[in-house]
Amino acid sequence: MPALKALRAAYPKADIEILGYSHIAAIADKRFYADAVRSIEYAALSRFFARKAELPSELCHYFAGFDLILSYLYDPDGIFEENLRRCGAENILRGPSKVVSGMSAAKQLARPLQSLGITVTDLAPKIFPSAEDWEFASQFLENCEVPILAIHPGSGSEKKNWPIENWIELIRALLNRAATSGCRFGTVLIVSGEADEKARQRLRTSFANESRIRFVHQLPLPHLGALLVQSTFIGHDSGISHLAAAAGARSIVLFGPTAADVWAPQNKDVSVLISPNEDLAQLAVATVLDAIMY
Repeated sequence: MPALKALRAAYPKADIEILGYSHIAAIADKRFYADAVRSIEYAALSRFFARKAELPSELCHYFAGFDLILSYLYDPDGIFEENLRRCGAENILRGPSKVVSGMSAAKQLARPLQSLGITVTDLAPKIFPSAEDWEFASQFLENCEVPILAIHPGSGSEKKNWPIENWIELIRALLNRAATSGCRFGTVLIVSGEADEKARQRLRTSFANESRIRFVHQLPLPHLGALLVQSTFIGHDSGISHLAAAAGARSIVLFGPTAADVWAPQNKDVSVLISPNEDLAQLAVATVLDAIMY
């Protein structure tokens, strides 16, 4: 997003399209960054990854129509780039397909723009929900008592997850504070995606009769982003944590075995809690609770 934002600022009248996974790129589609999104999961596109393949004329015409192609695809042998040039694409800029240690991911992904004379100084992503996104969020939260705490207990990898027992203990502590000393959060949203089913079921069982908890499961990212604008958020090293930060939510992100200096969101309202010995099981519930209530 920082790279796209810098491109949009440098070329405000340009038509920008994204070739990628549609469910992810939706957060940019007609929401400031991109004028259109095309799915990378298109069978005919596979020919572009084979050397000297017969290329579909439709896609050749499509790629040839761009003044600049910025590619982050994994293409170690340059086959994809070679096929783009066979289509007539001339100005191709290759970005890193893999993030390495030692520098924030946002900075690494933005660096290729320097060859265009564009220096990306704002590395904090931001989303721009559409009117439809705002309407969805308004209706979803209509009966939710504010303030709202949003929790995402999952990620793309179990090793990056705080133990589910800790999440249960944390939520119970928050609910008990609300009952005894006026905790400031009126509603707890528990966010989950397709990779979080096991954790979601545990939490549903643990809080089946708790009216202050709402479960938010597998929402489209633009709708989820609009919900998170109005919350305090806590989660792991995951895409959802980056979405929350980009939405402007005050965010607390728990880090274990992955490098916070590389993967933490760069937004100003993000706090990072790094677990002892890179082991999230050693991160105390009291420490996380204090960070939320600070």
